[in-house]
Amino acid sequence: MAGIRMENKIYEVGMYCRLSKDDGTDNESASIATQKSILTDYVKKQGWHLAKTYVDDGYSGTNFQRPSFQNMIKDIESGLINCVITKDLSRLGRNYLDCGPYLEVFFPEHNVRYIAVNDGVDTLNKSAMDITPFRNILNEMYSADVSVKIKSAYRARFQQGKFMGTTAPYGYVKDPADHNHLLIDDKVAHVVREIFDLALAGNGIAKIRKHINKQHILRPAAYAAEQGATGYERYFEENEENRYIWSENSVRGILRSPIYAGNLAGYKRIAANMKSKKRPSKLPEEWEVIPDTHEGIVTQEEFDTVQQLITSRRLPENKGGFENIFAGVIKCADCGYAMRAMSANRRKRPDIIDCVQYSCNNYGRYGNIMCTAHSIEARDLFNAVLTDINRFADMAVNDEKAVRAIEKRLTETDQSKAKALEKEQRKLNKRLAELDRLFSSLYEDKVMERITERNFEMMSGKYQKEQLEIEARLKEVTETLSDSYEKTQGVRDFLSLIRNYQGIKELDATIINALIDKILVSEREKLTDGMVRQEIKIYYKFIGFVGELHITPTKRWTALKPKNCTVCGVEYVPRSGISKYCPACAKKIQREKSNESKRRSRERNRQACIELSAKNDRLIWNSRRDVF
Repeated sequence: MAGIRMENKIYEVGMYCRLSKDDGTDNESASIATQKSILTDYVKKQGWHLAKTYVDDGYSGTNFQRPSFQNMIKDIESGLINCVITKDLSRLGRNYLDCGPYLEVFFPEHNVRYIAVNDGVDTLNKSAMDITPFRNILNEMYSADVSVKIKSAYRARFQQGKFMGTTAPYGYVKDPADHNHLLIDDKVAHVVREIFDLALAGNGIAKIRKHINKQHILRPAAYAAEQGATGYERYFEENEENRYIWSENSVRGILRSPIYAGNLAGYKRIAANMKSKKRPSKLPEEWEVIPDTHEGIVTQEEFDTVQQLITSRRLPENKGGFENIFAGVIKCADCGYAMRAMSANRRKRPDIIDCVQYSCNNYGRYGNIMCTAHSIEARDLFNAVLTDINRFADMAVNDEKAVRAIEKRLTETDQSKAKALEKEQRKLNKRLAELDRLFSSLYEDKVMERITERNFEMMSGKYQKEQLEIEARLKEVTETLSDSYEKTQGVRDFLSLIRNYQGIKELDATIINALIDKILVSEREKLTDGMVRQEIKIYYKFIGFVGELHITPTKRWTALKPKNCTVCGVEYVPRSGISKYCPACAKKIQREKSNESKRRSRERNRQACIELSAKNDRLIWNSRRDVF
């Protein structure tokens, strides 16, 4: 410490200059040149030796991971310099928590003198150093204020629907006339369209990725580099083929981004404050979205459907090759769990669908303590849904009277309720206007001293409480009315949509996902006459649930032809294609096989005991022989 108190000491000076943003030229900014000039003059006047100049141009003072600053720290540790000077304290840094340790610990420990010329800060001057922490706090407050203003400006532009990214997302280019507006890039928009079409057809992200990779299409980063964007070439330096290898994250990012439906999305990752460098990711449903800011490559309905498919974690095809077109849509009516497609233990069927049934996943995992099976044949479900879609499609095209009846049935309750709500809305608005007049009159009475301060406070509190309650109720009424209007429009949209599917004979995942939100399957119910009935509820897009379907579950094993038992010769109807015995002989043979299995098991155990006993006898004999 005594070394830095020698005022006549010739110092080896490190001159440090910093500026947050450059002035847009290739040379150093004017402010850096000014800092250099001031500090050079100061060093000359003091008669010290200028060992080295450190410059960080375009680096924030809140971040100490600056290249030249870190080089200066290394030079201090190696003893190259023993004095650091800056134009003012804020050039060293604006973060008090990080700046303080350098001034109060690091510099003194390394016998380094620090001087901020314009602020009069000198580590040799104790009285000046006492106020330095407050200067640091003020610098940090300045940074925080600037940060808030910049963020507010960016948010305001974002709220106006202006795109603020450095480069346009894949599938778009920046509008030459307005760089904050996006235009569709015709060169690659068809790739985005194809990715969404594949997802709508029920394909998973991995399958879509494989399909795109087979076409040898430039991945988004490679395409951006080809268009002149910087920072991407490092991904392809070692292997040019990487330019054409898409990752699942690339596909998922496109399918998840609202950009492709014409909406601007932002604030996906937000730092807790200006000091924190961690930016935790938000879930897609937590992103801030500004609708209709540019032309979409896909429609909003298609985008919403894809989001539903992704979040349902659908498995479109099982190991047996069955295409599960209802995956992510079919649910248990009682517990709400998804219904899984599973083998019905049948073999040698012409169609794989006749070997599959759906069962409650909750029941499959935990048994009947959580739910029941709710089993339904895949063929029965397919036929029921196909019939119902054709019924509505035919109605929408040919039966206008029935269409009006459905519209009335689905919206009648909402319309009568809407009228009552509209009446209540008018009444609430009228009362709010009355309260405004009462407030004005009450304030005038107070000013004219016609009422006391106490009475004014009491009455104004009462009116304010009523006003808050009315505003809350008015908001609730307005939202309910908006939902009612949307439902009325939804009926028209559904009928317009389903007309396109008149006369279809086959179903696929694209049709199911375009028309249906969910299907609820109830447990089988045994009727008094011995028949079995099962209820299905289909919730269509735009209109929801219309009416339940009641089906008679089919016993698929009756589809096989009768055959003769290979033991007794009796004719019987087999339950599977490999069956050889009638039910009576099957039980008898199974019992015989079980007894035979038990006999062989006992024999194996007996032989094992004999061998173990013989082994023990040998060990005992050998041990006795060793003793004698």
